[in-house]
Amino acid sequence: MSQQKNMLFGEVTLTRDSIAEDLRRLGLQPGATVIVHSSLRSLGFVCGGPVALVQALMDVVREEGTIVMPTFTGDVSDPATWENPPVPQAWWPIIRETMPAFDPRITPAWGMGKTVEVFRTWPGVLRSAHPAFSFAAWGKEAEAITRSHSLDYGLGESSPLARIYERDGQVLLLGVGFDNNTSFHLAEYRVRGAKTTIAGAPVWKEGGRKWVTYQEIQHETERFLELGEAFERETGCVIKGRVGLSEAKLFSQRAAVDFAKEWLERQRQKETY
Repeated sequence: MSQQKNMLFGEVTLTRDSIAEDLRRLGLQPGATVIVHSSLRSLGFVCGGPVALVQALMDVVREEGTIVMPTFTGDVSDPATWENPPVPQAWWPIIRETMPAFDPRITPAWGMGKTVEVFRTWPGVLRSAHPAFSFAAWGKEAEAITRSHSLDYGLGESSPLARIYERDGQVLLLGVGFDNNTSFHLAEYRVRGAKTTIAGAPVWKEGGRKWVTYQEIQHETERFLELGEAFERETGCVIKGRVGLSEAKLFSQRAAVDFAKEWLERQRQKETY
């Protein structure tokens, strides 16, 4: 059986097969292009942990589909921007000079969870080369989605998010809220008047380690929960169900980005007048 009763705790033990069954019931299909945001803990006890979850996703989507996960590295950044915790200003030059350059093959994701790290290191998974906003992908469109990730505006038109949009991909939220929906950032770049800033990071360039600076916008992730609730309420595009013990949501990334652009523009107009 794919689910078994835990006689000690009286809870359902989730397996690779049971998670796959729940994902199919939710509406995820073979051949889908899907960006996944998940909380493994929210699912309940999973036999095999993050490995079983990644296997279940691959079982459902199959090689004719594509799975994408953000593998962000907020720690590969300018120490002048660090807040949690900050470091003394006297350290900044040393950190900029000695911080290991971002390497898609070995640099771990930062604060993204065990599932992302398992997926990032999975055989056949490719990763884009942005030092802060990289994405990992597996499947048919992995190479097309991860290549040519521009340094400037790393979640904008030259990012994997835009490549998913072009393919009318889906977003899967497993036990996390809309504040984790990275795709809303793509809409931010499409709204006129976004404030810009300069970021920095060490990368491999011209055969060696280089500290580079690049242009970025000031993201407004704190709006995403309210934005997502409006998207779900006003469009009816969000499919909801259960995967294990967690609430799961599946929806069109393109529909979410298009709605977010209009919603953010309305909010900006309200704040202007």
